[in-house]
Amino acid sequence: MNDYERIEKAMAYMVAHAAEQPNLETVAAHVHLSAFHFQRLFCRYAGISPKRFLQALTLERGKQLMHSSTSLLDIAHTLGLSGGSRLYDHFVQLEAVTPGEYKRQGEGVEIAYGVHETPLGRLFVAVTPRGICRMGFVDTTNSEELLARLAKEWPRSTLQHNTESTRYAVERLFTEPEEGATAVSLHVTGTNFQIAVWRALLTIPEGQFASYSHIAQALGSPKSSRAVGNAVGANPIALWIPCHRVIQQSGALGGYRWGLEKKQMVQAWELALAHTDNTALAPSLTT
Repeated sequence: MNDYERIEKAMAYMVAHAAEQPNLETVAAHVHLSAFHFQRLFCRYAGISPKRFLQALTLERGKQLMHSSTSLLDIAHTLGLSGGSRLYDHFVQLEAVTPGEYKRQGEGVEIAYGVHETPLGRLFVAVTPRGICRMGFVDTTNSEELLARLAKEWPRSTLQHNTESTRYAVERLFTEPEEGATAVSLHVTGTNFQIAVWRALLTIPEGQFASYSHIAQALGSPKSSRAVGNAVGANPIALWIPCHRVIQQSGALGGYRWGLEKKQMVQAWELALAHTDNTALAPSLTT
């Protein structure tokens, strides 16, 4: 087990046992480390302390956080969702595949792909010359499935395993961008409605949540909550398009393609980062 796997396993353990409020020694023992070593390792890789992560898991988040998210989505709708959106800690430019590109099915496009280890789990990443086109959590059983899905979506493209070309897509999630850094571009395929929903997700800041109905209202289609849910579930780029920030009106988690445990893990990590003065950053990511 490497250090990234230890951090992911520790987070998963805290998610599963949040109600029991396990102490530092208990979580450290679960990943076969001393409490001292585990504390240092967790802070270094996750950018937060284990205690902060556990506190974030137990916060009463639904109503108080959704209230502010609603107004933010209203503002986004007023400004127009057709343009690029400002993600609060990262600048993101979302571009849709053009009709011409869709018709050519990726002909002449080189797509680099790779798998990277992160504190939240292993990520499959694919990028075109125009931006990130696919990102999702993988394990030893489904990485080939994501590659096959990519090939089906871009059947005439040239796929090349190249982690040096995909590394930036993951590192920018876990490290502070340098001053003057260019925007992170997302290059996605979807219907006009899906694109609108994904743009709306980019307006939800780190550590806050919106419901499916809030997003439907922001898009001017208050009765389209189910369609919004389908679009959220079809999100091709995990984390950068933050579908994990969408929950049910009741405050319940809702669904997540990569499992509810993973959704809780990502939410707690972001929530802890958004409500702490701790400036520790994760180290460079490995392939």
